[in-house]
Order: sequence, then C-alpha cells, then structure tokens
Amino acid sequence: MYNAFFRLARCPFEISPDPSLFYATAQHQEALAGLYYGIRTGKGFMVLTGEVGTGKTLVVRCLQELLDKNRVAYAYVFNPRLSSQQFLSYVAEDLGLSPHPAAKSDLLIGLSRLLIERHRQGVTTVMVVEEAQHLTPIVLEEIRLLTNLETTRGKLLQILLAGQPELEAKLDSPALRQLKQRVTLRFRLRLLTEQETSDYVRCRLRLAGDKSGQIFSPAALEWVYRYSQGTPRLINTLCDNAMMSAFALRKGQVTPELVDEAALDLGMKRANSNGRSVASGVRWQVGGDAHEEEGVGFAAVLEARDPGAHGYPEPDSPAKEDSK
Repeated sequence: MYNAFFRLARCPFEISPDPSLFYATAQHQEALAGLYYGIRTGKGFMVLTGEVGTGKTLVVRCLQELLDKNRVAYAYVFNPRLSSQQFLSYVAEDLGLSPHPAAKSDLLIGLSRLLIERHRQGVTTVMVVEEAQHLTPIVLEEIRLLTNLETTRGKLLQILLAGQPELEAKLDSPALRQLKQRVTLRFRLRLLTEQETSDYVRCRLRLAGDKSGQIFSPAALEWVYRYSQGTPRLINTLCDNAMMSAFALRKGQVTPELVDEAALDLGMKRANSNGRSVASGVRWQVGGDAHEEEGVGFAAVLEARDPGAHGYPEPDSPAKEDSK
C-alpha cells in the first residue's frame, strides 16, 4: 500500500518467510551453510533451534532454494502433535508412498524400500519437522529408529528438526541420550544485535527497491531495536506498521515518534539501554550517524538478484529525511 510512496518495488516486511528478502547475519550464514553441507554429505540428523521469530523457517526455505530440486525429495511436517503411527503415516504419504500400509511394520518396510530406490536413483530424501519442541518422546524414538535406515555409504534419510530452545532441553534429557548421540550438526539462532537490526532493516528495504537509504532515521532504527529486541518477526511487524503510519501522514521518513505510535498500536514495550522495558511514549534524545554497513542478502548466497531490474511505480512523495 505504501510501496509507491517510498519508491519500492515490493513490500519489504512481509511476515511470510521469503528467501529473496533473506538477510544473512554471520550466524544465519553459518547455519545455512552447515545444513547445506550436512544434507549434501549425508550427515543424517541435524537440529536447528532458536526463539520464536528468529528466522528458523526462513533458513529452512533458503536451504530448499539452495538444494537441487530435481535431486532432493522432501517430507515436511508442520504439525508435530501426532501419535507415532500418525507421524509415520504422514511422512510416508508426503514422500509419495501411497497407498501406504496400515500396519506399522509394513509401513517401515515400505519406507525403507522407497528410500533405497530413491538413493539408487541419486535422489536425497530429507525430512523436515517444524515446531519440533512439541514432539513426544515416543515420536522422537520413532525418529531415532528412522536414522537406522542407511547404506554402507551413508544415511538414507536426512532429518532436520527445527524448533524452539525447549527442543534442546528435551534432547538433553537422559531418556533421549541415544537420540542425542545421533545428532551430527546442531545450530542455534540468537536474537539480532542492535547493529544487525539496523542492517537487517536496511537490507530488506534495499532488496525491496529502496535507493535512498533514508526511509528510517538512525534514531528510528534504534527505537525498532529497543521494541523488538532483535527478533526478526517483530522487526517486520513494527517496521511495516511504522511505514504505514508515515505513508498515512505523507512523511518521507520514519521517525522515532512513528515507531512509538506503531508499537503502541501493537502493544509492544520498549527496552532501555539496559534491556529493561519502559512505557511507550517516552522520548529519548539519540545521537550518532547511521552505520553504512550493508547486510548480506540471500541473493549473495544463491544468485544476484537486481531490484533495479523491476519497474518502480511513480511515488506521490520521495523518501527523504525530514528537515527539523
């Protein structure tokens, strides 16, 4: 809605995970490269954890973009709140084993044969489980048994569990020590730093077509960090609402006041420099210039994507820094 006003080709802060707008911090690059390596080399069992909204699903989507679609088959489990029988049936059906046997023993035999045939054809089979912290110990035991499906050269099924930090605690429990020993790669996404938050916002704006680099003032970027505490999902929501407010008021730049207004509407609290929450509406004097370091987009990992190749709608007002 505000794209034309800010001379953008697309919305920069969509909530849905979009690899073309991926901002890769060092930790995100490490996780993406590690998972890619793990699947390509048949490591077998990988774990990706992080707090809510830190970009786990986006990393998985980027991983899928990197892998050869003609050489990789997926089973994608979005709802892990399943019984062991339901879980195995879902995976079998998603992998194309249909009609799949009702009996568990026959189901496992069918899965094994399918994986062997895929392996013979040079196809890597990957099972991704989202929200894996909700997996029951019984289902986790089934997953451990699936890691036994292998040839002399590697695992037939590459397994990636993605979930919140509770998944780590669950895997660390003594009852699941056998499963934990099967984990070959483990990554945890932390919240963004203040500098990474600023770079994240600028990167997504740039990938969406911004050429000014001035849509958010330096002080507004600090406010975005104070409210979001570096959680990408919250950054997206807050920035989107702040830009909508700027558009409604015909302001070419997002200011701290507009971030305050958007945060108030969203029920978000701002943390001070010590990380403590303070009430929205308190104004701080913020000095310093914007850091010019550019973030690394997913385009740099996969291929060059040129936002300038798109036609931009004519804006009603250019994005520029408001004069005081």
